[in-house]
Amino acid sequence: MQTKEADLNAEKIPFNRPFMTGKELQYIAQANGLHALAGDGTFTKKCHGWLEHQCGCKKALLTHSCTAALEMAALLIHIQPGDEVIMPSYTFVSTANAFVLRGAVPVFVDIREDTLNIDETLIESAITSRTRAIVPVHYAGVSCEMDAIMAIARRHGIKVVEDAAQGVMSFYKGRALGSIGDLGAFSFHETKNVISGEGGALIVNDPDLAVLAEVIREKGTDRSRFFRGEVDKYTWQEVGSSFLPGELIAAFLWAQLEEAQAITERRLAIWDQYHALLAPMEAQGLLRRPIIPAECQHNAHMYYVLLPEDANRAEVMASLKRDGISSVFHYVPLHSAPAGLRYGKSHGPLAVTQRQSERLIRLPLWVGLTDDQQSRIVDSLNRALS
Repeated sequence: MQTKEADLNAEKIPFNRPFMTGKELQYIAQANGLHALAGDGTFTKKCHGWLEHQCGCKKALLTHSCTAALEMAALLIHIQPGDEVIMPSYTFVSTANAFVLRGAVPVFVDIREDTLNIDETLIESAITSRTRAIVPVHYAGVSCEMDAIMAIARRHGIKVVEDAAQGVMSFYKGRALGSIGDLGAFSFHETKNVISGEGGALIVNDPDLAVLAEVIREKGTDRSRFFRGEVDKYTWQEVGSSFLPGELIAAFLWAQLEEAQAITERRLAIWDQYHALLAPMEAQGLLRRPIIPAECQHNAHMYYVLLPEDANRAEVMASLKRDGISSVFHYVPLHSAPAGLRYGKSHGPLAVTQRQSERLIRLPLWVGLTDDQQSRIVDSLNRALS
């Protein structure tokens, strides 16, 4: 009996399994040997260089989370109490929290049926005299319609902060996500494609914000300029906080960034396999697969399906669980959450947001997921829906 139970446990398919390249501990040991464990050491500089090359940005700065990068963005664009910031409701809480912390009001706009990204055609009508920024969220590493969003922002003189938490190694018309708006934010949380356990980065594309970004990240001081020999002492210059990660985090991340292309290719192969296996079920009307616009090159951050509106999602997920498969739904829309009702406001009924959020199931996707495991997952999903 114990052997059978062990076999069953071995057959379980987790939703996520963090991927290690094999060099993480080696680089952590190197960082330790340098006796410089605080932030902005050798490995942090390597990561900054990689991100700046990848994004073609003015400056990249590692942070201890994507949440921190978004909070820095709110400080950088001088968000004040009563300002309004346009964003989707279908996103993680950090997208809103970063601006609510500064006293701003999130204005929630509905999402598109196809990509589940903010509906760019609804943004302009949500702009008021109090609007200071638009925060497009690139869901599943698939880009929002950035040309339209940037054109709207420029017409109204407002900033664009890309929440590209899921978007490392994704592109829009050949441009890296995070590099298109005034600012961008990445996540390296263990659930992402490229990881450091916890971690993030702020991408600064507006050159006028580069120096201030360094100051805000270093507790509001010009410490970075001091270490570069540009000033003879560092002092408190601006409101800021401690946003930088330690060097051990950067060392771990560097091992991941070195293999970012290979990681992306392996994830895309798994994503493509799901897409092919699930095509017959979509043809039968049992589900809807993700839709990737032609101008978007995604990074296979996740594979989700949308169930028919009359399907019972909880029962489908319970059926998968009985087969040893871990699946998850995603965000509870912010506009319907207690804090969203308290701090934000909705622009329109957000009917698409509500409908799609109730239909979505995310399937396991991690480097190392086998063809046999994917077939098991799809067969189990088919049984649950048929």
